[in-house]
Amino acid sequence: MTAPQDRKPPSELMLRVVAGIALIAIAVAALIFGGMAFWLLAAVMALLMMAEWADLAKVPSKTKRLAQYALFVPLAIFSPWAAGPDFFALGLLLGAAFFIVIVTRRPILGWGTLYCGLPVFALLLIRDTPANGIVFVFWTLALVWATDIGAYAAGRAIGGPKLAPAISPNKTWAGLGGGVLAAGLFGIAMHYTYGLPLRLTLASPLLAVIAQAGDLFESWLKRRAGVKDSGTILPGHGGVLDRLDGLVPVAPLAAILVLVHVRELIG
Repeated sequence: MTAPQDRKPPSELMLRVVAGIALIAIAVAALIFGGMAFWLLAAVMALLMMAEWADLAKVPSKTKRLAQYALFVPLAIFSPWAAGPDFFALGLLLGAAFFIVIVTRRPILGWGTLYCGLPVFALLLIRDTPANGIVFVFWTLALVWATDIGAYAAGRAIGGPKLAPAISPNKTWAGLGGGVLAAGLFGIAMHYTYGLPLRLTLASPLLAVIAQAGDLFESWLKRRAGVKDSGTILPGHGGVLDRLDGLVPVAPLAAILVLVHVRELIG
């Protein structure tokens, strides 16, 4: 994700806004339709993320395709036409990561398999929740969007001390605070509007911090690779990793919180 206080030309900023709105609309539509639509969108995003991860690791094209094929096996099992997001499918994801490490002798691709596959597993698992699955997934996605918007706005308006200048020179503590505040307010709005459980409401600002940590981790990957963006597929946003870096660590944690809540309701 682009640093909060980057000064972009108006045309580029408008392109970013329009592309962002379009991406959110696609995600919400797939979430509402559910089933194959949501799985297909999530699986495509994961495969694109894997390609960008491999590019950041500077592996040959043949090796990159092999990593994508290995990841697609558990992704296919995640689909509604197969086993779905159960623990057998999760085991296949771990197996795919182990396989790609053994075959390519590149542990970084194994970590990439988990990095790209676990968020998909988590989101599909939340979507399949018997009660309020759509609400819980929307909360997971939108709290990351709220964090991004709050961080961008606060970073541009306030600026100030840098958050992690050695990793991402443009991010500020004000941006972090703005992201946490926006996510917290969004959680409260979800609580009063859609009955979001109090546990998840209170977790929203904490998950905003995790989202920012995911952002910094991806910035570190790009700095190590010597590139500005992970890709160019998304107008105004760079690559898919640039757009979803905050969601990667948030989705599994959100899934755990949702599962705990559902288990308490059932038992």
